[in-house]
Amino acid sequence: MIGLALALVAAYGVFLVYTHVALGWRGLGVGPGLEAPRPRRHRAREFLVHAGLEQVRLRELLAVVAVLGLVGAAAGAALFGGIAAPLLTGLAAAAVPVGAARERRARRRAQAAEAWPRMLEEIRLEATTLGRSVPQALLTVGLRGPEELRPAFAAAQREWLISTDFARTVVVLKDRLADPTADAVCETLLVAHEVGGSDLDRRLAALAEDRVADLAGRKDARAKQAGARFARVFVLVVPLGMALAGWSIGEGRAAYATPAGQAGVLVGLVIMLGCWVWAGRIMRLPTEQRVFLR
Repeated sequence: MIGLALALVAAYGVFLVYTHVALGWRGLGVGPGLEAPRPRRHRAREFLVHAGLEQVRLRELLAVVAVLGLVGAAAGAALFGGIAAPLLTGLAAAAVPVGAARERRARRRAQAAEAWPRMLEEIRLEATTLGRSVPQALLTVGLRGPEELRPAFAAAQREWLISTDFARTVVVLKDRLADPTADAVCETLLVAHEVGGSDLDRRLAALAEDRVADLAGRKDARAKQAGARFARVFVLVVPLGMALAGWSIGEGRAAYATPAGQAGVLVGLVIMLGCWVWAGRIMRLPTEQRVFLR
C-alpha cells in the first residue's frame, strides 16, 4: 500500500510539473479554471479603462486619493477635533475618487447596454443586407455609436488598418470596452469571420433579442429602486447637517472634543458610512461576468 501511495504521489507530481511547463497551467487541480487569476496591476488597469480613465496613471489616481484623504482629515479635525474622527473622515474622503470612478463605470455599462441592441441590428444590416465584411460592419457601426464607446472603436480601427488581423482587432476592442456584451458580440463576429456560414443573421438577431430583454428587466428594477436611491442620500446629508448645527450652537465644538463626544462622533460616523455602503450593496443589480478573456 505504501508503494502504491508513493507511486500515485510521484505520478501526480510529474503531472503538475508537465502541465505547468508545457501548458502553463497553475494550481493543484486536474485542469485550469474558466478564468486564470489576473495580476492586480492588470485588474487596476482594466478598472481605469472601463471607468473612462485610461489616460490616468495609477500613481496619479493614488496621489489624488492621498490629497483628498489629507483634506478630509483636516476638515474632520477642524470640525470634530481629536484623532479618530479625522482619521475616519480622511478615509471617507480618500474613497471619493474610487467611488466616482465606480459610478462612471456603472454609467458606461448602462450606456453600452442601451446601445448594443440597436448596434447589433445595424451590424446585421451592414453585414447581411449591404454585403460588407464583418470587420467593416463592426467598425462602421461602432464609430457611429455612443460617444463613450467611440474611442474604443477608433483604437480597434487603427489596429485593423495596420494589421488587417481581425483577431487582434477584437482583442483591442474587448480590452477597451471591458464589457460582457461586447465580449459576446466580438467573439460571435470573430467566429463568423473566420469560419463563415449563413447563420450570422440568426445569431445576431438572437443576441439582440437577449440584450433587449436584459435591458428591459434592468430598467424595471432601477425604476422600482428610484425612491430608495433618493432616500439613500439622506443617510449622509441629515447626520452631517445635524453635526454642523451642533457645532455652531453654544459650546458644541468643545463638546465634540471631550472623550464622550469623540466616542459619539466615531460611532455616528461608522454607522453612517456603514449604512451608506450596506444600502449600496443591497440595491446593486447583478452584473454579468466576462468569460471570453484572453
